[in-house]
Amino acid sequence: MSRMNNTAQSTFYFILTGIPGYEAFHIWISIPFSCFYIISIIGNTTILAVIHKDASLHQPMYLFLSMLALTDLGLTLTTLPTVMRLLWFNVLKISFEACFAQLFFLHGFSFMESSVLLAMSFDRYVAICRPLHYASILTNEVTRRIGVAILCRCVLAVLPCLFLLKRLPFCSSHLLSHSYCLHQDMIRLVCADTRVNSWYGFALIMLIVVLDPVLIVLSYALILRSILGTATRTGRIKALNNCLSHFLAVLVLYVPMVSLSMTHRFAKHVPHLVHVAIANIYLLAPPVMNPIIYSVKTKQIRRGIFHLIFQRKLKFLEKK
Repeated sequence: MSRMNNTAQSTFYFILTGIPGYEAFHIWISIPFSCFYIISIIGNTTILAVIHKDASLHQPMYLFLSMLALTDLGLTLTTLPTVMRLLWFNVLKISFEACFAQLFFLHGFSFMESSVLLAMSFDRYVAICRPLHYASILTNEVTRRIGVAILCRCVLAVLPCLFLLKRLPFCSSHLLSHSYCLHQDMIRLVCADTRVNSWYGFALIMLIVVLDPVLIVLSYALILRSILGTATRTGRIKALNNCLSHFLAVLVLYVPMVSLSMTHRFAKHVPHLVHVAIANIYLLAPPVMNPIIYSVKTKQIRRGIFHLIFQRKLKFLEKK
C-alpha cells in the first residue's frame, strides 16, 4: 500500500462520508440536520444573551452555564460547515489542514463540555452540601480561574494528538467514515506504528472520559447523602430539582460519548450505519438538548427568555 508522507501533504485531502446507503436522500436528510443546527445556535445564543443581560444571573452557577452554552455553540459551528456542505452540495473532499483544524476544535470542545459539567457538579456540591460557605468558596474570580483552567486543560490534551498524528504517513486510502474529522477515524488511515497514539488516546479516555464521570458520580453521591439528611420533604424536592437539569445534561453527553468509544474499539463488526448514527447523536445531542433542558428546568433562565422576547416585542411596537 502506498504512503503519503508529510512532504506531500499540501496536496493531500480526505474524503468525507455521509449517511451510508442513503446518499440519494441526502437533501431530505439535510432538513432535520438543519433544524438541529438552528435549534442549537438559537438556543445557546439565547441562553448567553439572557445571562449577559440579567445582572442577577452573574453568579457561578449561571457563569458555568454560559461556559456550557459557549462550548455547545463551538461544537455546533465546528461540524456545521462540512456536514451541511456534504448534505446540500455533495462536497466530499476536505483538505489536510482543514481536517486537522476540525479535529482540534471538535475534540477540544467535546473535552471542554465534559470539564464544564464536572465544574458544574462541584458547584452543585458546594451549593447543597456547604451552603453557608458557597459565596466564599465559589466567587466570580474563582469561577473565571476555573474557566481558564478548563480551557488550558482541553488545549493541552488535544494538541499532542495533533502532533502525534501529523508526524505519521497516511496510506493511499483517503476515505473517512464520517462527515467530519474524528481522531479515531483518521488513525485508521495511517501506514505506520500507532502504538504511541493509541496509548495516548487511552490515557485521554481514562483522564477525561472515565475520570470526569467518576468525579461527577462521586459529587452526586455526596449530594444525595446530604439531601437524604435534610429534615423536610420540601427541602429534598427543591435540592433534587436544582440538580435535575445538570444530571440530564450529564446523561446527554456521556451516554453517546461512551457508546461511540465502545463501538470504535470493541464493535467494529457492527454495520457502519450504527457508527455514523452514534457519532451524529454524540455531536448533535448535547448542543441541541442542553438549551432545552435548562430553559425548561431552570426558572431564572425561563423567566429571562420571556423578558428578552417581550422586551424585543415592546421595542418593535414602539418603533411602529
